[in-house]
Amino acid sequence: MRPPPHILVVNGVKVRRPVFVLAAPHSGADLLGRALKRSPGFHVTMGRPAVAHVIYAFARKPSIASGRGSGAARVLRDALADSWQLLPGSCFECPGSCREAGGVTGGGPCATPGTVARFGDAGPDLLYSAPVLLQAFPDARFVQVIRDGRDVTADMLADPACLAWFKPSMLSEETEFPNAFLGVKSEEHRDRWKAMPTAGKCALRWRGAVRLSAALRQELPKDQLLTLRHESLLDDPAETAETLSAFLETRVSKVALYAAAGPPPGSWRTRLRPEDAALVEKVAREELGRLGYLS
Repeated sequence: MRPPPHILVVNGVKVRRPVFVLAAPHSGADLLGRALKRSPGFHVTMGRPAVAHVIYAFARKPSIASGRGSGAARVLRDALADSWQLLPGSCFECPGSCREAGGVTGGGPCATPGTVARFGDAGPDLLYSAPVLLQAFPDARFVQVIRDGRDVTADMLADPACLAWFKPSMLSEETEFPNAFLGVKSEEHRDRWKAMPTAGKCALRWRGAVRLSAALRQELPKDQLLTLRHESLLDDPAETAETLSAFLETRVSKVALYAAAGPPPGSWRTRLRPEDAALVEKVAREELGRLGYLS
């Protein structure tokens, strides 16, 4: 039985049915975050430092989040409540990607106090804290985005922030296993991971993320979880906006989705070296096949 909902008030508004966007790296969370940020009544944050600190602590050491009691939920709820505050200069604490997505040129805020009815977050790697988010906000709505792991790998290989997670020191003696964040099942695979080419490490991260996404589909009812394809988001933004609007029971901006830019689906064929593409398919063949990405 779920605990009774915690009543959280931010900017004088009760937080009801907050929206959280979940995805593997470079799978489209930022695109949906942009659309939500520019939709009437929404205040959506993306990568605020206080929230990111908690998210990555839970991702790297899941035992913190899975411990007894509601401490983890309280910590994450407080971090989000702080990030949702609409104060003069508050947007200076946001990363550039969040400010750009909201069209902010100064200190903000990116939303107008008095017009906000729904809150949300589309920061990177929220996926690993989904159970804690559900505990903190039992009425939350989750939107997860799935993308071809080969296209994801191509983008990750070009992103220094993603590559920073693949340093050998990331699997220290204090690392907990299984480690869904890096996609490593057990301690005995530590040395194999450290010696693996970077493309393989990217594939492991993607594989771990989509396995978590599949588990969520089994655990959450349809009225709380919507799964979208990154490819559909780019190919038919109007239908994606309609689907998302129906799920969230509020209008979501189509314009922001039409403005989405990035490499087209299947561009991994020219962006990945043949040996890297082969390695990704070897590491994540089961998931690529289950999701229909292997012909």
